[in-house]
Amino acid sequence: MNYQTFYYEVLYERGLRRIDLAISDKAAGLIEVLPEFYPQAKWQRCVFHFHKNILHKVPKQKREEVIPMLKAIHAQEDAKSAREKAVAIVDKLEAMKLGSAAGILLNGIDESLTYYQFPREHHRSIRTNNLLERIMKEIRRRTRVVGSFPDGKSALMLACARLRYIATKSWSDTRKYMDMTKLEETELQQTA
Repeated sequence: MNYQTFYYEVLYERGLRRIDLAISDKAAGLIEVLPEFYPQAKWQRCVFHFHKNILHKVPKQKREEVIPMLKAIHAQEDAKSAREKAVAIVDKLEAMKLGSAAGILLNGIDESLTYYQFPREHHRSIRTNNLLERIMKEIRRRTRVVGSFPDGKSALMLACARLRYIATKSWSDTRKYMDMTKLEETELQQTA
């Protein structure tokens, strides 16, 4: 069993029965195993990581010109407009002699537009997995300060304490990360 299978298996065994959307970079193992446990789940390629993959093929002196082009794709009103914008930018990149960057954009654009299938109010929150990465970075920062732990339980307690703090301060009743009633309304409209 690989760690990707283990990841989803643990979630499933702990009672998570439904995932509507999984957001990640293009980690092939996670994408391949997702349908085994959550066949109804859609996959969203993290827009930030997608842009990073493209920019790795762009020389540093041209990045300042390319970055706004990439951002313009995901600022469109709908997926159709975003695809059209992406095709136009592929042509621009090829004209700039950035064929490999254009190829990555053309081949991966649909993977980065899944969020358009969800309510508009959620788009900002589900385009990337940066929130989760920010939380993990904060936990890593806190654990590095401590250095070594007497046992695994103490490290887990520190991580859980930080997660509890984030949940009570950032995701309290007054400030929600996402209003799930919008998703429920969309589901009702689709079944009606």
